[in-house]
Amino acid sequence: MIDNLKKILNEDQDPKAIEKITSKLSNLLMTNEEVGYIAVQKKPAVTILPDSIVVTNKRIILCKPKNLGLSMEFIDYDWDDIVASFVKEGILGADFTFSTKSDLTHTVDYLPKNQARKLYTYAKEQLDLLKNPVAFSNPIVEEVKPVEVEAQPEIAEEVIEEFETEEVTNFAEIIPATTNTSYEEPKEETPTSAEKKLSDLSQDELFEKLQNYKKLLDNGLIMQGEYDALKKEILSYM
Repeated sequence: MIDNLKKILNEDQDPKAIEKITSKLSNLLMTNEEVGYIAVQKKPAVTILPDSIVVTNKRIILCKPKNLGLSMEFIDYDWDDIVASFVKEGILGADFTFSTKSDLTHTVDYLPKNQARKLYTYAKEQLDLLKNPVAFSNPIVEEVKPVEVEAQPEIAEEVIEEFETEEVTNFAEIIPATTNTSYEEPKEETPTSAEKKLSDLSQDELFEKLQNYKKLLDNGLIMQGEYDALKKEILSYM
C-alpha cells in the first residue's frame, strides 16, 4: 500500500488529503484487500472539503467529508454489483461515472484528467477480470512442437521466441454534440439495422440512451417489460 501511495503522491495529489483518506481506510480494508488507486476532486475554486474515490481489488469506495471535515462518510460498491464505468473529460477536469445492477449511477466530478484516466483503467481491468477470471489467473500458452528434421551435420538449434501480449485499454473520448439541420423522413427500423446502430455507439452514448429509457419509464411512457428488454439489449453492447 505504501508503494501505491508513493505513485499517487507523484501525480500532484494533495498529500494532506491522501494522508487523511488512508488513515481512515486502514480500519476499513478487508483481508487481502489492496488499494489500487485514489483520485481526489480539484475544483476550479479552492476545494476545502473535496470528495474522493478509492478503487481496490474488491470494491469502489466513495469518500465524502461531513461535519466540516471532522468526519467522513464512506459508501462502497463491490465489483460484482458494478455494470460499467465511464470517463468524460471537459475543460476544467474530468467526470468519473459508474453504474450498478440496481440502476444506481454515481459521478465524481472535477477530477484531474490524468487521475480520471488511471481510475478508469483500473476499473476496466477489474470488470474484465470478473468477466473472464480464467484468462487472468491461468493464461493459455500454445505449445510449440519442434519440427523434426533429418539428421544433418552441424545444424543450428532452432530458437523459439515467446512474445508477451500487451493489453490495450481505450480511454473514454469526448464526442462533441452535432446538430443536423437536414430533415429525413423516419424509416421503419428492422432488428438488423437497430443492432448495427447500437454496435456503432460509444460507451457514453449507450449510457445516455439507457438513462433516456429510464426517464420514459418513470414518466409512464413505456411499460416495465419494455424497459427491461431495452436495458438488456443496451448492456449487451457495453
